[in-house]
Amino acid sequence: MKKTFVAFAIIVLTLGALIGCTPRSSNDSTDAAGKGAAGTQQIDWPNKPIKLIVPFAASGGTDLGARLLASYLEKDLGVPVVVENKVGAAGWVAYADLVNAKPDGYTLGVIVNPALITGYINPSANRKENLDSFEHIINHGVDEGLIAVRPDDKRFATINDLIEYAKNNEISVTSNGIGSSNHLIALSMNKELGTKFRFVQFGGTGEAIASVLGGHVDVLIGEIGGAIDQVHSGQLKALSVFGPERNPKLPDVPTMKEKVGFENSITYASRGIAGPKGIDPQIIAKLQSAIEKAETNPEFINKASELGMKVDLTKGDAYIQLLKKQEAAIMELKTMLGW
Repeated sequence: MKKTFVAFAIIVLTLGALIGCTPRSSNDSTDAAGKGAAGTQQIDWPNKPIKLIVPFAASGGTDLGARLLASYLEKDLGVPVVVENKVGAAGWVAYADLVNAKPDGYTLGVIVNPALITGYINPSANRKENLDSFEHIINHGVDEGLIAVRPDDKRFATINDLIEYAKNNEISVTSNGIGSSNHLIALSMNKELGTKFRFVQFGGTGEAIASVLGGHVDVLIGEIGGAIDQVHSGQLKALSVFGPERNPKLPDVPTMKEKVGFENSITYASRGIAGPKGIDPQIIAKLQSAIEKAETNPEFINKASELGMKVDLTKGDAYIQLLKKQEAAIMELKTMLGW
């Protein structure tokens, strides 16, 4: 009898031990606390500094906008966001590093279009990358373009005067390199409006403005952020701005759409935040939320406006479609670009 009782006790203890080792259901409250709403394990990100690569030199519009964003992201994410400038090849030194980085969310970059797109469409560049090579997270902001002349140029009181004159006469305009946003804008105008713009290439907006002020080039086509000071000081007269609506920094200057009926998807430079392909969707969601929180802060909006940057938080499929629309518009200009 005693042996039977001992044997029974051993069986009960063994079963109890087995039951205790059995994994709990995924509905268990302890497990649920470590999982997201969809039942996926919450990712521990970020827990170390994040690198934000900028494809152009320090103190430029792209760099200043990135540093402004980084300062707000640090507060929300709780880790340093370190801006690193990688200059060269029209941004492609930076883009090459970005596309080859580990997709862990700790290496991000500012991607500027149309520069990225023209960089791989140009056949002489011989690049294999394209839009799909990157994880496009969210748009960061846009630099809309403007057309400006010297105030003493009596030929052009309005943008309509300029367009009509340029349809019948060759006129020189500034450009920051073949395939740059202002070059593409003017090419599109030649194609769609019949203007006869002749391009004079410069290394930067400062050089282009100086040439217009010196009377060496007729018209400045550039980004608002780069010429806003000269317009406000009266050195330049802005005839029109690009974009869907008037720019708040130049409220009295009409858009090309309202005065000429010209609207094009590459009439501005867009700056997006991207990373290497394959970043975890939870990290992307956290980044989008943090960037949206930063850039909807009225203080951020005011500071961005002072830099000439307009906040644009297009994300997801809408952002991808925007980029593809820009790509298609540039493809239509390949012949005019000699590509």
